[in-house]
Amino acid sequence: MLPVALVFAFIAAALHVYIFVLESITWTTPKTWRTFNVPSQEAANITRPLAYNQGFYNLFLALGAFLGVLLVGIGASAGSVIAGWALLFSSCGSMLLAAAVLAQTGGKSIRPTIVQGTTPFVAVAFGLLAVAG
Repeated sequence: MLPVALVFAFIAAALHVYIFVLESITWTTPKTWRTFNVPSQEAANITRPLAYNQGFYNLFLALGAFLGVLLVGIGASAGSVIAGWALLFSSCGSMLLAAAVLAQTGGKSIRPTIVQGTTPFVAVAFGLLAVAG
C-alpha cells in the first residue's frame, strides 16, 4: 500500500507543478487559455492575475505533497514520518477537494475533474490503508 500511495502522491504533485506552469507562466498564450476554455486573448489578459495566484496555490500544494512523499519515503524517524503523512494527506486531500469543487461547475469540467482528482484520490486512499495496516 505504501509504495502506491507515494507514487500517486508524487504524480499528483507533478501534475500540479504542470498546472502551475500553465496558470502562472503560460496563461496568456493561446494554447493555454484555450485549454482552460477562456474565450479570447482579452479575457486571458484580464484573468491573468487570478490565474497567476491560482497557479501558485497549485505549486504550494505540489511542494507539500513532494515533501510528504520524501519524509514518508525516507522514514528517518517516527516524527518525520508523521509529519510526512500530515503533509501528504493535507496536500493531496486539498487537491481532491478542489477537484470535487471543479466537478460542480458543469459538464465541461468532468474530464479536468478526473485528471485533477484521480491521482490524489488514489494517494489518499492507499495512504489511509498503509497507515491503518
